[in-house]
Amino acid sequence: MKLSPNRTSVFCVTLLLFVGVAVSDQPKTSQRQGGEKSYDRKEKQAKARAMKVQYLEIVTPDVNETCRALAEAHSVKFSDPVAELGNARTADLKDGGRIGVRAPMRDTEKPIVRPYVLVDNIEAAVKAAEKAGGQIAMPPMNLPGQGTFAIYILGGIEHGLWQL
Repeated sequence: MKLSPNRTSVFCVTLLLFVGVAVSDQPKTSQRQGGEKSYDRKEKQAKARAMKVQYLEIVTPDVNETCRALAEAHSVKFSDPVAELGNARTADLKDGGRIGVRAPMRDTEKPIVRPYVLVDNIEAAVKAAEKAGGQIAMPPMNLPGQGTFAIYILGGIEHGLWQL
């Protein structure tokens, strides 16, 4: 069967549209080195939401100076000391988390920056940290009106967990 040039063009365009629709309905992935897959933007955003720093704690003997420097650099305002957070002065982060700056609460506490990652189930997260070899420095503790936190040490690094 011989098709006219117009019918051939229509057939080709229809075929291309059909293939284009079929391809656009497929998940967007590409192969990277090592077999990893790169997902489309929506999937990356979903994964980014899955791990969020809820509270970034800075322990320093220079609380006011640190707050002043951060406030000026990032155009934020720090609160008065919050007793439930060890008298930390806090500022809101754009993603809904907070940053807190406080003085050491005991003579042996050294300056540190400690991120607290938001988790759905702090008990399960603590067990996972222990299973990975983490040493629990602070078991889950409820802070009235703030949430529940825990701290573990792994590889010489202090990690925080936070559940709302």
